[in-house]
Amino acid sequence: MKTRKLLVALIATLCLPATATMSLAKKKAEMTSYLFAYFTGNAPEQEQICFAISDDGFNYTPLNGGRPIISSDTIALSKGVRDPHILRADDGTFYMVATDMRCSLGWTSNRGIVLMKSNDLIHWEHHTVHFPERFKGTEFANVTRVWAPQTIYDKSAGKYMVYFSLLTDDKSIPYDKVYYCYATPDFSGLEGTPKVLFDYKEATIDTDIVEDENGTYHLFFKTEKAGQHKGIRKYTFTDLHSPDTWKLRPGFCEITKSDVEGSCVFPLIQGGWCLMYDCYRDHHYQFAKSSDLNTFEYVQDTETRGTFTPRHGTTIQITKKERKRLVKAFPINNK
Repeated sequence: MKTRKLLVALIATLCLPATATMSLAKKKAEMTSYLFAYFTGNAPEQEQICFAISDDGFNYTPLNGGRPIISSDTIALSKGVRDPHILRADDGTFYMVATDMRCSLGWTSNRGIVLMKSNDLIHWEHHTVHFPERFKGTEFANVTRVWAPQTIYDKSAGKYMVYFSLLTDDKSIPYDKVYYCYATPDFSGLEGTPKVLFDYKEATIDTDIVEDENGTYHLFFKTEKAGQHKGIRKYTFTDLHSPDTWKLRPGFCEITKSDVEGSCVFPLIQGGWCLMYDCYRDHHYQFAKSSDLNTFEYVQDTETRGTFTPRHGTTIQITKKERKRLVKAFPINNK
């Protein structure tokens, strides 16, 4: 009997990877469209979360008539949010994080982030992390900005990792540097104290990490040093926590000489990748595509005007059922 139980357990264990692979393949096959989460501008009424949908990853139609789908005054301590990052977890949960900030109060007025989760993309549970309170007694209580948080699953830790750039007013962090914390299991807060993810030795913000099909991570970030071009550079690596082994790609990734920010990289349903970013001085979004995440080909500029004026946001793939549910909840022509 003992031998039989061991055999059953062994068979079950051996079957798990195949089952997981089949489930993942089925999930990918169900994807038909894209959801873009973004904010729209620097005025308080524009620092809200908006959604737009696309069937090709490059051309988007705003939901809810271009108006917010989540009001910042209901989720943020500052009553404003920026830079939303949206992620689909393997268990079907959706996570979203955003900068808790109103820029009308100044570019060093930001003291924390907002964490949200949803099972249907419509209803969102939210929690705030106010760094002066959460990290009282440490240098992290002195932050003047906690910018552009994003989330990735850290396989080595078995946890969701939230990363962001930090700056303090006590010179303990003298320039914007990228740190991380693990989210609590219920995604309501952060565990421990922030740790350095990497140090570019110059001001660095707007970090975006994706993993390709070979298990290589590609980390895109914005160079922010005053007096220099503000563009997107990239590291590649296989270990999230060994920055000494990371390789820095030469040059910049954007297909423009203008300053850019808020890069987002996501896989295209038909294969390959899209790189999009905010050409904030030129008032348009720019889209590029790549087959290897190393070389990028210009696709188009999308002027930010009318009901679609996106600023720094992120995109995920969605199913036909999810697209239908979103359009029903937030009609395209809602007035």
